[in-house]
Amino acid sequence: MDCWSPSLTVDEEFEKLVIRMNPPRVTVDNAASRNATVIKVDSANKKGSLLEVVQVLTDLDLIIRRAYISSDGEWFMDVFHVTDQHGNKLSEVDVAERIQQQLGPRAYSFRSLTRSVGVEAASKHTTIELTGRDRPGLLSEVFAVLTDLKCNVVAAEVWTHNSRMASVVYITDEATGSSIDNPERLTKIKQLLLYVLKGDRDKRSANTAVSVGSTHKERRLHQMMYADRDYDMIEANSGSTSERSKPLVTVENCADKGYTVVNLRCPDRPKLLFDTVCTLTDMQYVVYHATVIAEGPDAYQEYYIRHMDGCPISSEAERQRVINCLEAAIKRRASEGIRLELCSEDRVGLLSDVTRIFRENGLSVTRAEVTTRGSQAVNAFYVTDASGNPVKSETIEAVRKEIGLTILHVKDDAYSKSPPLESGRFSLGTLFKSRSEKLLYNLGLIKSCS
Repeated sequence: MDCWSPSLTVDEEFEKLVIRMNPPRVTVDNAASRNATVIKVDSANKKGSLLEVVQVLTDLDLIIRRAYISSDGEWFMDVFHVTDQHGNKLSEVDVAERIQQQLGPRAYSFRSLTRSVGVEAASKHTTIELTGRDRPGLLSEVFAVLTDLKCNVVAAEVWTHNSRMASVVYITDEATGSSIDNPERLTKIKQLLLYVLKGDRDKRSANTAVSVGSTHKERRLHQMMYADRDYDMIEANSGSTSERSKPLVTVENCADKGYTVVNLRCPDRPKLLFDTVCTLTDMQYVVYHATVIAEGPDAYQEYYIRHMDGCPISSEAERQRVINCLEAAIKRRASEGIRLELCSEDRVGLLSDVTRIFRENGLSVTRAEVTTRGSQAVNAFYVTDASGNPVKSETIEAVRKEIGLTILHVKDDAYSKSPPLESGRFSLGTLFKSRSEKLLYNLGLIKSCS
C-alpha cells in the first residue's frame, strides 16, 4: 500500500496538469435541433467527468431529452439535448452563459464543481447527515429535537426507500444565524438525534454525522442510502407498484468488446440520468459509451461500462447487485403520495410545528425538500397515510385548515380523485401522536400533559 499512495498523488497532479492544458470546451447550439438546445462538452477524460457534467446540467434545472456519451480513451465527448422545465429551448442568454461558466475554461477544473454547485458557503451552516429505519412521525421528532436545541433548519432533503430514511439537513444557530462549531454542542446534537433514529427497532444501523461544511445534498443522499444498503432490502409494498412503473434493468457482457452492457427502461422523470450515473460512479464503474433517449413517457438508457480495474462484470452476484442498485437509485426519488407545498414567512420551529400536525393527522412523509429563500420558507412534502396508501381528501383539508389554507397547497392531480371517506373508520393519528410524544417526553423535550 505504501508504494501505491505516491503514484496516486502523481496521477492526480498529472490529471490536474492535463485539465489546465486542455480545459473543457462547451458549445451551446439552439439551431442544431428543432425541439431542444444542444450542448456539447469536450475535455480531457478523468474519473467522474460524466457525473460532474450531468450534475451541473441537473442543478441548472435542465431536462435532458437525449444524450450521446463517449469517453473511450484520453478524451471525453458528450452531446446533450436539453430543454427547460416547460419543454422549451433555452431562450434566455444568461442560461447559456451559466452553462459556459460552470463547464467551460473559467471553471478551471471539473473537480471544483462538486464544491460549488447547489451548495452554500461552508461557513454559513452546519451539515447534519442522518440514516435510519423509517417510521411514521420520525421527521417530526427530528425537527422537534433540533428546535429544542436552538437550531434553525435552513435547508434539508429527506428520502425514504425500502423502510430506510436518509436526510441531509443544514442548520444554523438560532441566536447568531451562523454555523455551529462548538464540539460539546455538536456531540449533544448527534447523541439526541441518534436516540430518536434508533427508537425501539433500529439499534444497530442508525447513524448520525455532523460537520461544518458544504455538500451536494442529492449526491450525498445517494451515497448514504447506498452505504445503508437499501438496495438489499425487500420492499414491503412492492406488490402495489404497477408493472409499467417498475424499472426494467438488464446487464449483459459484450465479450468481443470487453464491456458490460447495461440497459434500463422506466417511466421518465426529472434527474433520472443523474441518479443512474451517480450510482454507477459510486459502485466504481466507468461509463465508456452511453445513449440516453427520454422524449416520451418512458426513458431508455444504455451504458457500456467496465469496473475501475478495466474489467467487465465477472460474476452473477455482481450482475444482480448492479441491477438491484440501479433499481434502488430510480425508486429513491420516485415520489409516492400527495405533494404538499408550503410557502410562508420563515421562523424558528416552523418545520417542527408543520410535521407535528402531519403526525397528529396520521400522515407519513415519504420525501421532503426544504429551502429558505430570503425570509421565505419554501418546502415540499410528499405524504401518504401511515400504511403507505393515498391520503383521504378530508384529512388533507383538515391539515390545510390547521396550518393555513393560504400557506399549504396541494400539488397533485390525483388529489381530487381520492376515495371518499368510509363510515366507521378510525384514525391512526392519536396512536402515532402518543408513541411519538412518548419518545420526545423521554428525551425531556416536552412536558407531560396528564
